[in-house]
Amino acid sequence: MGVEFVRADHDWKLWVGRTETAADWVTPSRVAAWHATLDHVAEAPKDGDAAPLGFHWALAPAVARESELGPDGHARRGGFLPPVTLPRRLWAGSRVTFHRPLRIGERVERASVIQSVEEKQGRESALVFVTVRHRFSTDAGIAIEEEQDLVYREPGGGTPAAGGSERRDEAAGVDGTWRHTVRPTETFLFRFSALTFNTHRIHYDRRYATHVEGYAGLVVHGPLIATLLLDLLQAHVSAGRVRRFQFKAMRPTFDTSDFMVYGAPAEGADHFKLWSTDNDGARAVEAEAWTSR
Repeated sequence: MGVEFVRADHDWKLWVGRTETAADWVTPSRVAAWHATLDHVAEAPKDGDAAPLGFHWALAPAVARESELGPDGHARRGGFLPPVTLPRRLWAGSRVTFHRPLRIGERVERASVIQSVEEKQGRESALVFVTVRHRFSTDAGIAIEEEQDLVYREPGGGTPAAGGSERRDEAAGVDGTWRHTVRPTETFLFRFSALTFNTHRIHYDRRYATHVEGYAGLVVHGPLIATLLLDLLQAHVSAGRVRRFQFKAMRPTFDTSDFMVYGAPAEGADHFKLWSTDNDGARAVEAEAWTSR
């Protein structure tokens, strides 16, 4: 039997401080696959080139054998992450610091630690929030630090389906200085899942996403939308200047229609606001970035 989810008396502090390490390489073929998936026009990658921003999300992923996967496609609960049995597991957002670029040919070590586990009662169901800190280092030192927020919840709680009238009240508007239309095809979502070794079935198994988890379609990955926002920023600001980036997923976006990503300078010369809209035009992901001069 699996581990039971216990509400107020579960001592989640037992998982705080738990660590995990893994290593990987930045190779030309994987960077080329990243560019191809995101439809970048790029020269053939070669040793010494800087990897694109966001590429660290494809490095040193958690690897589980097929027999170790749960019904949602994720590794079964327990191990490094706490054994929360609430059925929906979502990447709610991240705060990333870029110290220096990762370069093709480098060996990268990911060191991860669970910073906090917090249980809350939402409006419709129990919620468990897990924050994990990742550090990506090479022989030259720390390249990237990230605090990643995961949320576990019951089906349906706080994730309205596309088409709901309540979303119109939170329309994003089209006041972005920069904008780009994204077509979330099945192949796009599948290739990003493959790049990041993300086996969560909501991104590629339509029957599971719609009939089991009750979504309106395949779910566009949060880090994929974050990557698209970083791409939009890099079209106007040199990637080497980007020092900090953070994003928060507010509601899901599906493959049922095109969606938009936006960006604009914020207060100060080195601060930028970025966001995406969902299939109804409401804000889905909000992000901010800070650059050096």
